[in-house]
Amino acid sequence: MRRIALLLEYDGSAYGGSQVQRNAPSIQAELERAIRQLTGETVRAVFAGRTDAGVHALGQVAAFTTGARHDIATFVRGLNALLPKDIAVRAAVEAPPGFDPRRHARSRRYRYLIWNAPERSPLRRRVMWHVRVPLDEARMAREAAALVGEHDFASFGASPGPGRSTARRMLHAEVRRQGDCIAVEMEANAFLPHQVRRTVGALVEVGCARLPEGTFHRWLDEPRPGTAGPAAPPHGLVLVQVTYDGGGPLPRPVS
Repeated sequence: MRRIALLLEYDGSAYGGSQVQRNAPSIQAELERAIRQLTGETVRAVFAGRTDAGVHALGQVAAFTTGARHDIATFVRGLNALLPKDIAVRAAVEAPPGFDPRRHARSRRYRYLIWNAPERSPLRRRVMWHVRVPLDEARMAREAAALVGEHDFASFGASPGPGRSTARRMLHAEVRRQGDCIAVEMEANAFLPHQVRRTVGALVEVGCARLPEGTFHRWLDEPRPGTAGPAAPPHGLVLVQVTYDGGGPLPRPVS
């Protein structure tokens, strides 16, 4: 049996999320359907991270076990021929046996895009949050800098489950503007559920001066679940890359 790892890109607009849903289409269900058509096997695809309904990905990683002897190029071409137009396999490798995209990831990087202008942009409506009120990106950047390091992020995300730690290590947090577009980028060893969107929602509050600078320091010093919010809408969020040993977006291939 072989373990195949896939690098996926998708537009999440039409899906209930990455994981299989009972009453909504999902990225996982579409991928497993395509694998079944290509190989004749029923497999379970495991993802590096769960993305919510409407969230997109440039660098999601999924893995599955198969007895099929197709070469890697055939997996890429064949799956892309069978997947819907809003999901694509960008690359693939044969991974070591037992490779787990979630447990073996070293970090995840997300980007959130905000269209900060008085009037909406129809071409950007599926991938950017339209915020009409002027935002001070310098205030937002200073606030985001407080996130870097190892902290208890309970104030910024939902509980990961009973008894599970809310401590995470933030490797990078940046806010930058280009014209009317503001990009918020964060990389961490892992994120709490809804952490990125709740953080962006709070950054917007800081950017329009509804929250004072220094708020994030206080929330990190005195973590209380549910403090940050409301969450930014999902459609502005993209999973940019998952990083593995060696610094790449996929595991090292087997020899």
